[in-house]
Amino acid sequence: MENHINITEFVFLGLLENRQIELLFCFLFLLCYLTVLMGNFIIFLTITCSHLIQQPMYYFLCHLSITDLFYTSTVVPRLIRDLGAKKKSISYNSCMTQLFTVHFLAGVEILILVSMAFDRYVAIVKPLHYMVIMNRQRCNVLIMMAWVLAVWHSIGLLLMVLNLPFCGPNQINHYMCDVKPLLKLACQDIYVFNILAIVNSGMVVGVVFMVLLASYILILYHLRTHTSAGRRKALSTCSSHIMVVGLFFVPCIFTSVLPAESEIHEKEISLFYIVFAPMLNPLIYTLRNAEMKIALQKVWSQMTYLELK
Repeated sequence: MENHINITEFVFLGLLENRQIELLFCFLFLLCYLTVLMGNFIIFLTITCSHLIQQPMYYFLCHLSITDLFYTSTVVPRLIRDLGAKKKSISYNSCMTQLFTVHFLAGVEILILVSMAFDRYVAIVKPLHYMVIMNRQRCNVLIMMAWVLAVWHSIGLLLMVLNLPFCGPNQINHYMCDVKPLLKLACQDIYVFNILAIVNSGMVVGVVFMVLLASYILILYHLRTHTSAGRRKALSTCSSHIMVVGLFFVPCIFTSVLPAESEIHEKEISLFYIVFAPMLNPLIYTLRNAEMKIALQKVWSQMTYLELK
């Protein structure tokens, strides 16, 4: 199909229409972004500089922190700039690049969360075989699978959007380039593209969420045979992951499974998995994890000691 592109740039309508409130949100999102950078960098540094890097759960958490850093950085810096600017424009090529990158990194994050759930399942259901099953080679395979599957997911969405003709208007009712806001601007019937988008994004997210839910149901089922102390210890290691999964997946599913024509506050809801989840992940994993607290104290005490020598 020939793609008649008359549009060379898109204009974001942004989050708000009030100029004063936009400037306030510009400052707030700047603080959020700095928190994301600092929190995830601290998690990454703490794990890589301590014995925790040898444990599969923290190895996955290290990769999750790096993914969060890049994922948020594909959207939030431009959002901050646009909140302070009068014209919120982006070139066609930059828009397609952002679309690919956002979905690629979101896919990686989703699949790393699945790997972390698998790790917890093996640790609780098959504790005697844990180190054999979750060896470093298998962990690396799971990480590589996350990257490869995420690439295919994002390429599929990108090729679909590249086949759409954009003749005008060029105003995207969002703060970033995403599939549904772009579908609304297409100069042809988008029924088939709607179905493809829901199958690619909505069904994938929904299926992955059901897999995660099933894994924790199985974990809870097997915990019946554990002592009360064992159950508390197992649940404490899983609770942080469950909170992160809920914070990321619930709004993600809500925005993914609905068609492009639906009038929902998609851009406001998307802030939960674009900004707030990456910002809160370090706090959730640090404040609710005794091992992380101890490792954090040791690493930063050593760094302070080396600076004073």
